[in-house]
Amino acid sequence: MAKGPGQDGSGRGRRDLKVRVRTAKGRRPSSTRWLERQLNDPYVARARAEGWRSRAAFKLIELDDRFGFLKPGARVVDLGSAPGGWAQVAALRTNARGGRADRPRGRVIGIDMKPVEPVPGVELHLLDFLEEGADAAVRGWLGGPADVVLSDMAPAASGNRQVDHLRIVALGEAAADFALSVLAEGGTFVAKVLAGGAEAGLQARLKRRFAKVANVKPPASRADSAEKFVVATGFRGAPQAEAAAAEDED
Repeated sequence: MAKGPGQDGSGRGRRDLKVRVRTAKGRRPSSTRWLERQLNDPYVARARAEGWRSRAAFKLIELDDRFGFLKPGARVVDLGSAPGGWAQVAALRTNARGGRADRPRGRVIGIDMKPVEPVPGVELHLLDFLEEGADAAVRGWLGGPADVVLSDMAPAASGNRQVDHLRIVALGEAAADFALSVLAEGGTFVAKVLAGGAEAGLQARLKRRFAKVANVKPPASRADSAEKFVVATGFRGAPQAEAAAAEDED
């Protein structure tokens, strides 16, 4: 079990019995179902017990346990960092908090369009990563290229699964554009996508620019969710590598 940012990881506070929520006056059935799911979700309970800001922290923990990209000393950019769960994990695992004197100290930059409560070891900035010059600003804050770019972003749900799929793929494409402009050679890009078919173009593009591209649904992702994560490792760097790879495919 992964330990939290300041807890013993004992898992105290878990619910062993299923909690059922009565539909209150004025509360929609969908809201009742969401509340019941939250109350019975073991990852929500663990997040509270271990001090993580969201259950999403466990998704990044599980991805990093498998691929090992959050190394001590790494420079990390967390796109759309609110509420800060992924930034917490990145700061802890890269030693950005400086808790381990025997390991190099990392650097974590969190950017979002809305304020985020301070996260120990994380430098937070109000910024729309789609703005012109955002990549140059981040490079300046880091003092150079990034080793890892993370994106757990998702657009507001519309209720139409196909529309939501296309929107999140578009957001993933934009995050990939940003990553390609700030990553150091050998770097890693991690982003959330939704299974549905339209993500194939993003996958093909990443395969031309990275040594390995994997699609993963970590255990912390809800079974009824279409979300998965693309983990692209071994950034090839120069744009010429993309053209060369495309020629090889032809």
